[in-house]
Amino acid sequence: MDTSDRDSSAQPVSNDPQELDEELLSDWYIQQQEQAAESSLNSDQDESESGVHYEYVLEDAEDDDDDDDEDYHDAEDGEDTETEREVAGLLASNGDDDDGEENEEDSDDADDALDGVQAILDGAGIGWLSRAQVMALLRGRNLGSILVEEGDDGEFLSFGARRRRRAPPDPNRFPKVPSEKGIELMHSGVFGATDARVHKQKQLARRILDRELGFDTRVDRQKNQDMMAQNMLPSNRAEMIVHYDSPVYSGQFSEDGNFFYACGHDFKVRMYDTSNPYNWKYYKTVEYPFGQWTLTDASLSPDNKWLAYTSIHSSVCLAPTDPNDRGDPYTLNLDAGRGGHRGYHNFGIWSVRFSGDGRELVAGTNKCSIIVYDIESRTVLHDVQGHEDDVNAVCFADKSSPHILYSGSDDTTIKVWDRRSMGDGRPAGAFIGHTEGLTYIDSKGDGRYILSNGKDQTMKLWDLRNVMSTDRFSELNPTQHTAGRGFDYRMGVYNDDDWEPHPSGDNSVVTFRGHKVLQTLIRCHFSPPSSTNSRYVYSGSQDGKVWIYNMDATVASVIDVNKATRGSRTSQRRRVFYYDESPSWRTCVRDASWHPNAPLLVASAWNGAGASFGTCSVHSFNEADDDEAEPRMGRSVDEQLRTDPSLKDV
Repeated sequence: MDTSDRDSSAQPVSNDPQELDEELLSDWYIQQQEQAAESSLNSDQDESESGVHYEYVLEDAEDDDDDDDEDYHDAEDGEDTETEREVAGLLASNGDDDDGEENEEDSDDADDALDGVQAILDGAGIGWLSRAQVMALLRGRNLGSILVEEGDDGEFLSFGARRRRRAPPDPNRFPKVPSEKGIELMHSGVFGATDARVHKQKQLARRILDRELGFDTRVDRQKNQDMMAQNMLPSNRAEMIVHYDSPVYSGQFSEDGNFFYACGHDFKVRMYDTSNPYNWKYYKTVEYPFGQWTLTDASLSPDNKWLAYTSIHSSVCLAPTDPNDRGDPYTLNLDAGRGGHRGYHNFGIWSVRFSGDGRELVAGTNKCSIIVYDIESRTVLHDVQGHEDDVNAVCFADKSSPHILYSGSDDTTIKVWDRRSMGDGRPAGAFIGHTEGLTYIDSKGDGRYILSNGKDQTMKLWDLRNVMSTDRFSELNPTQHTAGRGFDYRMGVYNDDDWEPHPSGDNSVVTFRGHKVLQTLIRCHFSPPSSTNSRYVYSGSQDGKVWIYNMDATVASVIDVNKATRGSRTSQRRRVFYYDESPSWRTCVRDASWHPNAPLLVASAWNGAGASFGTCSVHSFNEADDDEAEPRMGRSVDEQLRTDPSLKDV
């Protein structure tokens, strides 16, 4: 159908959903359907526009006449369909939408969605969109992933139109697994021990026997001890499941393992004594008094005495971890002292970290900036506009030195900063290789290696010795290739066929693939040196699992948190998360933390019916599915570690 034949007067005057009249939208949408249906029935040939070939298939056409009264009606008759009522509700509430972790990022998303609907109607020439598709279009941010599906015969538009298959991508474009560089690292001694003399891995019992007999040399005994530690991977079955009434966004052990905290969507941080990692004790709960949407991050001071935690707000809350101190947290305003440069609460904080000496905080914001804050003087030392998009993660390179820090951004880059020269706003170097925005970065703490998670569904290991110089970065301008790619990880499903190497190169060492970085800012970490001999890297995942990788990019283990926690709570829907209308048990592991001294890992997740609740599940090494020790495995407790009749042991 020639789009020039459309009655332009029937189309909405404005592209802004807030300005659209509800009745006008209903009339326009129904008119598009009627015109499209008439055109489709009278069409004798396929149409081709812009090199894209469409075929239209009418299903159950013989029933159309009988169903006209049900399918169409006059918008003025007062009997709105359910779809129209939901559309009207969405438009009426569009200005107050906060149903997303980063909804403040994209002010033009609603316009894009409406333009997408118009483009589909114009291009395909039909209006056969289902109720679910209409609602998804108006709610969502990723039009392509909603409307385009992959089939055996090519790409299909979800409502029936088919377009010509695109050329298949090169299957060898992905980084090789196992990684040759990763194998070198595994044998270097930096990431665990490798016993090259043993072709078949010894069982744990044999290693314990060798240790007790003491026949080996001192060097062999140390290697045997290292091999024992790094081979004791946490198992699927949970030792304990801590339940929360809101999704859990992050949870971490302290460096000495004596402390654990969990940050929730309800703006509360729960703290626990984990000096005995198999027998936790509840400490206290602190709250962020004026947060927006959720708590975004938290960081524990090196001496374990203070916890800094943030929301999508310009202030950092600083609370004492002493269980006897019940006072309100201190508030550090990172927007103070600017003389109206931004104004109060004109930005939000995605990430915060204590410096190695505990005297400073570094924060990444949704205004593309990195802020360094002096706690004692309560002043902003540096405020650098260092990226072209949100800074989702920051960290220091070395715990013993506050000078070198990293920042990871939605502009797909990692930048290296020297605290001593941040005044001119010039980074010391950069890493490129991700083709979508970064969700998290973690330092090994040795001033050399860094780990990152990206929305391109990859985790990457970087070596500071391979950093790109600032001049070279400016010359290449690598962000020009990744700007505006359009993938919305919050609602979309990433298509591996869309992945391709970064056009400007990749200076990472190893790339890890398998986990899913969708819906939220999924976190990744290095495994600790004491309990794992620094052998692994691991990440949460939207598929409800914790993925543990060897340094050569092969999968060492997968902990199925969804399976371990399923059915541990009676179904009680609190809210619909990310428009998930499924009542089934869903799990998204947002963060995970490996105990520094024990073979034990805690997975912090959105969990339960529709992923509307939260859990911290404790997984430890166990060669059997059960044990006779106390406390028993699989027990479920509430946020204060108490039994609850609504919770079930699994």
